[in-house]
Amino acid sequence: MSSFVIKSIGSALNATSLISSKFAAKRAINLFSSPRKGRYNDDQKRIIESAFFEEVTYNNFDIATYRWVGKGKTILLVHGWESNTSRWDYILKDFKAQDYNIVALDAPAHGRSDGKRFTSILYAEFINVAIKKFKPEVVIGHSVGGMASVFSVYQNQLPTVEKLILLGAPANSIGVFDRYKKMMGYNSRISKGIDSIILESYGQPITYFSTAEFTTSIEAKGLIIHDKEDRIIPYEDALLLKNRYKNSKLISTSGFGHGLKDASLTPQIIEFINE
Repeated sequence: MSSFVIKSIGSALNATSLISSKFAAKRAINLFSSPRKGRYNDDQKRIIESAFFEEVTYNNFDIATYRWVGKGKTILLVHGWESNTSRWDYILKDFKAQDYNIVALDAPAHGRSDGKRFTSILYAEFINVAIKKFKPEVVIGHSVGGMASVFSVYQNQLPTVEKLILLGAPANSIGVFDRYKKMMGYNSRISKGIDSIILESYGQPITYFSTAEFTTSIEAKGLIIHDKEDRIIPYEDALLLKNRYKNSKLISTSGFGHGLKDASLTPQIIEFINE
């Protein structure tokens, strides 16, 4: 959406908040959690055609999973917001050459998975189901997929996971929400309303859901990769993660953007996996 449309929506909800701040906050949350893209187009479908497709379930959700079978380590690939498993196309060839057993899943409301709304908390539950079924030694998460992977490992104490690779991951939820509120230009009524809805829904304030803080009790070795020019998740988030995640190392890049889809990074990722 253009900045004009974004600000127009924000202004409309601000006006609505004068009548009902709770209604306006709910609309703001729904807007935040509703992906505008992420389902497969025809080109993306061709990328996953060679995979073994299987649906696993969490509550009433069908979770789409994909496998490229190998005899080596099992790697779970976790994509980010408004994406799907096809985003890993750039790295699949090199991983297959290593004979890794590659597994990937689609997030809630993305790809072929069920759902109309996305939250990192629900995604963490999807990841938990996938980890328990496929038992990966390594989990690679991009952006909010990295955040949800940390949430899942932290909350469920998943012993099979020996290594976590976080690509452009946010350090905490409050930063994500603050950037969203600022982008939309929400007033204090909506801002406080969003905070209250999250507390009511999950029994914890936004500040509790911190990737960086959760890593302090994770034993799996970590590799953090973040671009200094990332316009989506600030580089400062990577520094905060590295500061908290004691059993980790940081690779800083410049010019690769938030996607981090650069061939020069693949050998470093493989080296970390094979250590």
